[in-house]
Parts: sequence; C-alpha cells; structure tokens
Amino acid sequence: MPDPSGSRPDRNLAMELVRVTEYGALAAARWVGLGQKEAADGAAVDAMRLMLDTVRMDGIVVIGEGEKDEAPMLYNGEHIGDGSPPQVDIAVDPLEGTTLAAEGTPRALAVMALSERGTMFDPGPCVYMLKLAAQKAYADVLDLDRPLGETLGLVAKVKGTDVRDVTVMMLKRDRHKDAVAEVRRAGARIRFIDHGDVSAALLAVQDESPVDLLWGIGGTPEGVLSAAAIKCLGGQLLGRLWPRNDDERKAALDAGYDLDEVLDVERLVSGNDVFFAATGVTDGDLLQGVRYIRGGKATTESLVMRSRSGTVRTVTARHDTAKLREVTGGRYG
Repeated sequence: MPDPSGSRPDRNLAMELVRVTEYGALAAARWVGLGQKEAADGAAVDAMRLMLDTVRMDGIVVIGEGEKDEAPMLYNGEHIGDGSPPQVDIAVDPLEGTTLAAEGTPRALAVMALSERGTMFDPGPCVYMLKLAAQKAYADVLDLDRPLGETLGLVAKVKGTDVRDVTVMMLKRDRHKDAVAEVRRAGARIRFIDHGDVSAALLAVQDESPVDLLWGIGGTPEGVLSAAAIKCLGGQLLGRLWPRNDDERKAALDAGYDLDEVLDVERLVSGNDVFFAATGVTDGDLLQGVRYIRGGKATTESLVMRSRSGTVRTVTARHDTAKLREVTGGRYG
C-alpha cells in the first residue's frame, strides 16, 4: 500500500506473486505429458499455497479452485497471506489448462491476480460467460449485441485491411457452431484452441498480436483473471454471464445477478491497483514453459504486471532444483 510519508516506494505485490506462480509452474511441470491432469493441478495448488503463506497481505480468494468442500486449498472464500495489510481480493488458477499440461501441449500457465478488497467480481453460481476481447485499438467497436460478422467488418476497417485479414481466436466447442458459420460467412479467419482462454485473451489484447479478437463462451473465473491482466496491459474485454441450464439460471437470478448486464474490464475488476503474474508451464504464444537443463537446473519465464504504473515485465529465472527441494521439504524441484 502507498506510504503516507512518501519517503519510500510502495510495494509492488506482483513481484511477490511471481514467486508464487513460479513455484506453481515448477510443481506442475513435473507432471507435464504424463496424462494425469488432477495430479498436475494438485501439485500446483500445493506449491502455490505454500508460497502464499509467506506473502505479507490479508488476502481472500474470490476466484479459486471451487467451493470449500470441493477444494481443500485455494478454495473460494479462503484467507491467504500472513494476515498483515493490505487487504486484497485474490483470483488464482494454479494450472490454467490442466488438460494441456497432462497432454504436454502448449499454453498451460500458473496464474494469479490481486486487487483491493471488494473490487473483484464474484461470479457466484455462473460457471460460464460469453467473452469478447481485443486490443485497445479495437475496443470502441466491441459489442456483444451486434452480430459478430458486423463487428469483424468494423475491426477490419479500423485495422485498414480486408476482413479476410481479421483473425478470431475461439475455443473449439459445439456450442460455437453458429458463430463459426457467421465468422466464415463474413470471410474472417478462425484460430481454434482446445483449452486455455486466459492466455488467449492476453494474446488478443497485444498490439502486435496475430490474433485480432477472442470470442466465445468460456469460464467465468478465467474472465475475471483475464480482466485483471487487461487492466494492466490495456485493451478491453466484454462479458455476459451464460447459465448452462435452467437450474443455474434460477440460482443466478435468485442471487441477484443481472444476466443481461455487459461486464467490462472495470466491472470485472474495479480496483485502481491491480497486480498480475503468470508463469509458463508448457511453451505457448506468450511464455516459454518450464525447461530442465544440465546441472540440476530449471528455467521459468513469467509475465508480471501492475495496473497503476502500467509496467509489464517478462521475468526469466533459473532455479536450482536441489535447493528448491531443500527449502520445500523435498516436495518440489
């Protein structure tokens, strides 16, 4: 938090969070390609929880691994940190892309974000949301209510190209069949992904990205994490809650959620000081995954960001696996 005397810089918590995501990535990476996604996720959760206890903060998990009876650690509502100020909301996905890690395929990440207490959107019973994300140059033409084909034409106009040069990144799901047809009627391109729409959203908002838009129905927790990153990077994400069935719709309405509301980045994460860190588990468009090298060493690559300063860092680290095992009681490294 800011120092009232102004005599020293305030803490950049993102630099502490990256230690947490590095440990999560290193723990999960031992399971890459082994076909055991639950084991990989559990290793990341355990490692991140261990490191979070060392961070000087009073954090409460808003976006986590699920309800307490489903997740023994990093569950929604769990208090983490050492209990000292500042008071913050936490969004965490210890292994974004569990299947990606299990299959040894690209774009698995260990991800975490935080902001001031009470500023992160709690999706309640809504597991999915419709999302549309793009870089700052296209932010003004994003609209969830306009036909997607028309939006693609507007993006092409801003970009100064033919619509054939516009690329949409989209989860490959049956529920997107109509949207796929609409994109192709418009003449734009589609880049399908199987999992991992946090990394996809981050790619879509980059200025020099090969992808112009992220569109699709994906996880609401991932939407909040993506919004935290976008507050730091710039760009925009629009979302609308998407109940999977009548029971979920009723639960959301009973809880007071407006299912017609368009949730932008400021609504999803309203804090003025947002911190974000992500470490690659497997190689991807944005980050290199964990790599094991000679001499009992491992390398990680991370993205570390803060909204208030607008600083975006890429942090490359070399870890001594023997020393990691020593300081973690033999659990990691």
